[in-house]
Amino acid sequence: MHTHTHETRDRLTPSDALDILRDGNSRFCANLKANRDLLQQVNETCDGQWPFAVVLSCIDSRTSAELVFDQGIGDIFSVRIAGNFLNDDILGSMEFSCKVAGAKLVVVLGHSKCGAIKGACDNVELGLLTGMLENIQPAVAATSTPADVSQRNSGNTQFVEDVARENVRRGVDAIPKRSAVLREMRDAGEITIVGGMYNISTGAVEFL
Repeated sequence: MHTHTHETRDRLTPSDALDILRDGNSRFCANLKANRDLLQQVNETCDGQWPFAVVLSCIDSRTSAELVFDQGIGDIFSVRIAGNFLNDDILGSMEFSCKVAGAKLVVVLGHSKCGAIKGACDNVELGLLTGMLENIQPAVAATSTPADVSQRNSGNTQFVEDVARENVRRGVDAIPKRSAVLREMRDAGEITIVGGMYNISTGAVEFL
């Protein structure tokens, strides 16, 4: 598998970039890996990098974007925070990734059985974690079912998954609303913004 250059990356369309991630996840699920010389990629990227995508995902140790999409050194920008929510710093990182560095695709990647989502569902309060989880509360509030308050917690597996999906959807919707730079790039067809859910039991990514 080759290391991307300025030329090979710029020839990609946003649709091509998404296909690369789909194909990589298919290899991952089949327990296959593209043939890469990672040390060679280190050498080939020491003077510059040409990633084709930026992925916002959770810090969960099971959800490394490079691994689940079978990508190598220099292929993707990886932004990780518990609960894969947006803030201005993350949006700024995405703006750099796309407008400055040339990435073609933005992915907001949630996952099943997310601890941060469970914490938000349970209104956990613990030091600075309390404020961090407040970023996920809009997704909790927007998830209308179940109506029974006693079922709106981490003990309800379906509720947790529904909140995780809603959190991803809200992230995808918020990116062009909060970032004029990314909105203009999307409207010009220079980038695509998509959401996805990673299943920690199967390794599969479902793009929403």
